[in-house]
Amino acid sequence: MRLRRSLIDVTPLRTSPVFRRLLIGRTVSVLGGFMTMVTVMYQVWDMTRSTAWTGAVGLAQALPLVVFGLFAGAWVDRADRRRVYLAATVGQAACSLLLAVQGFTGHVPVVVVLALVAVQSSFGALGAPAAGVFVPRLLPPEQVPAGLALNAVTGQTMMLLGPALAGVLLGRLGIGACYLLDALSFGLAFYGAFGLPALPPEGEPSRAGVRGVLDGLRFLAGHRVVRGALITDLAATVLSFPASLFPLVNAERFGDDPRTLGLFLSALAVGGVTASALSGSLTRLGRPGAVMLCASGTWGAALVLFGLATDPWAGLALLVLAGAADATAVVSRSTIVQTRTPDALLGRVTAAEQIVGQAGPSLGNARGGLVAGFSSGATALVSGGLMCVLAVAAVATATPELRERAEGLAVPETP
Repeated sequence: MRLRRSLIDVTPLRTSPVFRRLLIGRTVSVLGGFMTMVTVMYQVWDMTRSTAWTGAVGLAQALPLVVFGLFAGAWVDRADRRRVYLAATVGQAACSLLLAVQGFTGHVPVVVVLALVAVQSSFGALGAPAAGVFVPRLLPPEQVPAGLALNAVTGQTMMLLGPALAGVLLGRLGIGACYLLDALSFGLAFYGAFGLPALPPEGEPSRAGVRGVLDGLRFLAGHRVVRGALITDLAATVLSFPASLFPLVNAERFGDDPRTLGLFLSALAVGGVTASALSGSLTRLGRPGAVMLCASGTWGAALVLFGLATDPWAGLALLVLAGAADATAVVSRSTIVQTRTPDALLGRVTAAEQIVGQAGPSLGNARGGLVAGFSSGATALVSGGLMCVLAVAAVATATPELRERAEGLAVPETP
């Protein structure tokens, strides 16, 4: 019985056919998205042989989310979220089809590829805040953490499978076929959301333009629990995100073995999948704030120890632990955001959460690279992990509401 409660809670899949269909469509679409991410990087490198251009792919994906995210959230809070999501899905599918066409025909300038990626990311910036309201509107409050954990475990699993599958298909079918498969995957995402009921905002709709954005920012500034959750995520990513340091640490500590380097990111993903699959006890606990704080502190501590590790297997084990802590923190943070935010503001707050999740790792990679440039990779890891732990402790001290039980989320024991 104890093992059963530790496994991920699949109650939403049993009780909500609408959520089940939505999750299947989302999972297939996420798989296609990771395939396209790898395919774009491969194509741009093949066209240019320039790391500057491959770096520009990341900018094309991130900038639309950062620039348009809050305005998209304000629009979502004035409209039927279902229709917005369906329109955004069609837009993303059209961009994938255009990428497939240029992949089959060839001879397209690299800036055209990047422009299509940026437009697709803009549609994603619109669809993400709309999708952010689905789980709390489709499931009862006590099942929301389990629904978010199911989203997390499927997403982490696709992050493991997608790049590997893209590598196989690129060699056998080519660039155009990979883009085409991504376009088809959006069809399942569309089907999954098509059967949803209308989901207009509950309460006063958002004001148009900048005023609606400012209303969302005022809510974030004034709600201590939601604000504390986002600050904790920023502390974990900006202060200690480790990906940019992996090549240097691998050279400093582990003999510059490319096999070890390749396992570093996989270790984070393995930890994330494992933690999500064993999230049942935590999602039933009804204390997402306390879980998030503990998990974020564990993330920082694991990276400190990774920075000190000299054995590659110990280092990989610590990265698995860090990945598990990160996935747990993400599910808990999303639970806080989606259960503590009024529905009329949820699009804007979800957009802010998406921006934090996108910008935080990028800034963290930049911070790590700068610190390592005048010290070492190990120093950047250890200092960043320590700052993360201290920042999380400061948030926990300044926001005692985060440590309290969230009413309506705890699932009672079953005999």
